[in-house]
Amino acid sequence: MPVPSPVYTIENTMCAFQLLYSVAVFWKDPCPGELWLPELQTQCESSQLRILKHRFSTTTCSLFLVSTRPNIAATEVVRGIKGRLQTLVRSVRPNAFQRNYDIHSIGSTTREKTENYVAGQLLHHAIDSDQIWNCRLDDLQHIDPEVDLGRYRLTSHGRYRCNLHIALRFRESNLPLSAGSLERVRSVVRQTADRHHLLLSRIGLVSDHLHLVVGISAARDPGSVALSFMNNIAWVSGMKTVLWHSFYVGTIGEYDIGAIQNP
Repeated sequence: MPVPSPVYTIENTMCAFQLLYSVAVFWKDPCPGELWLPELQTQCESSQLRILKHRFSTTTCSLFLVSTRPNIAATEVVRGIKGRLQTLVRSVRPNAFQRNYDIHSIGSTTREKTENYVAGQLLHHAIDSDQIWNCRLDDLQHIDPEVDLGRYRLTSHGRYRCNLHIALRFRESNLPLSAGSLERVRSVVRQTADRHHLLLSRIGLVSDHLHLVVGISAARDPGSVALSFMNNIAWVSGMKTVLWHSFYVGTIGEYDIGAIQNP
């Protein structure tokens, strides 16, 4: 059976985003300064990596605050910074860095606050009960107590936390107003998370939109994760454009951006 073409693609969607990471790379020896920083910022900017801030947390640890676009995976952030910086200092430090690294997502609010916000969607968006047929919306929410997005995950050379808040909105002409349609949406979101090895912490589902809190692999870019959910919801809805072509994806973390900007 042929695989249907995706309803939602990078080309036909519009993404609002706030994607921020704290990135730590480790020098083999103490670094004497950061004269290389302006040139590194310029080179990274051309690859959609914007270095907002740098400081030495120790004499051998460079800590960067970086913003990216939705098509950039966390591992690409690390490679982009380390590779360019190694080139810039090669004349004086031909093998400057240790192989290990640390990257984790942060945002304008913490993971805990975001999870509480998603958990409270029914209170934020009261809905006329006549709109939902034989359906208790509180029974359609999702929380997995076994998913701890605060824990670091590991790669062969690093550790990471990459956690997202995704918000999708249904089109007014295709609102899933029956219990069955809402249950299908929740079910396919869970199946998508399982199939792509995502850590689905919460679903906040109401009749006109849904919020997801999810942990992703450092090798996955946030935009493709959101599109996976969108296309699977379209598939279970008969390949209809049940969602608006605009969506939101943002990084969240254990502390907010202020902790990095003002250590």
